Amino acid sequence: MNTSPISIGIFIDGGYFSKINDELRHKRQLQIDIHGYLDYIRRRIARHADTDPSDCLITESHYFRGRFRAALANEKRILLTERYFEDALIDNDVIFHYKHLREVPNAAGGTTIVEKGVDVWFALEAYELTSIRKFDYVVLITGDADHEMLIRKLKALKVNVLLYTWNLGPQAATSPFLEEEAPWHIDLESETAAHPDLINRICRRLSSPSHRDDADEETVSRNASH
Repeated sequence: MNTSPISIGIFIDGGYFSKINDELRHKRQLQIDIHGYLDYIRRRIARHADTDPSDCLITESHYFRGRFRAALANEKRILLTERYFEDALIDNDVIFHYKHLREVPNAAGGTTIVEKGVDVWFALEAYELTSIRKFDYVVLITGDADHEMLIRKLKALKVNVLLYTWNLGPQAATSPFLEEEAPWHIDLESETAAHPDLINRICRRLSSPSHRDDADEETVSRNASH
């Protein structure tokens, strides 16, 4: 058994994470429990590295997302929900990175929510911090094809790259290009099917179909364009 400490860096694509929670909430009345999910990732890596979970340390966790300015979030009645979600991130030592969303007129006479630069920021931070911190494992929670080259560059740093996805439907689909590039890919739909008890470790059940959960942002911005 390996007894050397294992350093883990986790990078969460907030838009993708929100889509997963949407699908879980609407289809199964479930919500990801951040503490349980991170603990599961740590233990899964410990098994892969043949070491005790106590020797696996999540050195840093980062969450990236576009969000509305406070006045607009308040107008949409999601400001308090966002704050609850931030409390959950803070409680689990997850550093959040936000850029403002914008609403722009579209050809149909409505508005389109525009998110610019978050994917690039995600990739730059993941690569730079991996270079500086020398993580043993980098975990990417995303399904976006834009991160294909990020995985390729991380592999060049000789770091173990783990891609986590949860293919619950079209909204939370994973790019096949991303899957092909990832040296280690775990899809939680397959993982929970093989280990039914896992769902109770990484999710919690909601009280009612209309429940607005305090562990995720309401997805007014889930269809934001990049």
